[in-house]
Amino acid sequence: MANADIIRLAFFLGTLAVVAAWEILAPRRVLTDSKRRRWFTNLAIVAVDTAFARIILPLLPVGMAVMTHQPGGLPYWLKVLLSIIALDFVIYLQHVLFHFVPVFWCLHRMHHTDLDIDVTTGNRFHPFEIVISLGIKMAAVALIGAPVLAVVVFEILLNATSQFNHGNIAIPVAVDKYLRLFVVTPDMHRVHHSVIPRETNSNFGFNLPWWDRLCGTYRPQPEKGHEGMTIGLNDFRNPARLTLFHLLVQPFTGKS
Repeated sequence: MANADIIRLAFFLGTLAVVAAWEILAPRRVLTDSKRRRWFTNLAIVAVDTAFARIILPLLPVGMAVMTHQPGGLPYWLKVLLSIIALDFVIYLQHVLFHFVPVFWCLHRMHHTDLDIDVTTGNRFHPFEIVISLGIKMAAVALIGAPVLAVVVFEILLNATSQFNHGNIAIPVAVDKYLRLFVVTPDMHRVHHSVIPRETNSNFGFNLPWWDRLCGTYRPQPEKGHEGMTIGLNDFRNPARLTLFHLLVQPFTGKS
């Protein structure tokens, strides 16, 4: 359990560093908001989320896998692979749920209020959303009997791909065309952060890109192009109201 936390932290920091460097070397868009303020806010949210989750849910998905996984049945490697795919589909469904159920959207919209999108946006989630998400993952782990290795690998992949596909990084169109057949790319996910509601409610995948195509929520490109699109939500565009405190209380005030 302790080793799993160390491994996840190492991958989190490593992915953050690699994508952040990539953003400097090959940015996709010109940023419109203060990067220093946004980074402080988004990374502070990570610390709050981690502490809150540990207090509310001391038993995390890996611990649930330790308790519920039963050896036997399918070959171990196949159980690991199928469990990772199943958990990814659960997260896709959860993401859709958080967009279309009003009480959940009040929490999730904090993620969409970022006026720019970069590697830190991939970690910008309200602590109550994190706890609900952990509860859903724990239920899914128990239901499918996922092996511990599958849960550890999935958690690492989910965080790494979330930071990657939120990255403000330029990938050649010809490469992106084929890459998005296997993983959600930044150009694919950026559409999801458009202010246009029909684009916001598309491309829900974080890791595997197949669910959006299979479920009819895939939108290949933003209407105004990646350089011309506006990021965020129309009702939350005042940077002074997007500080750490305001974001944490935003679901309960509804004020922009």
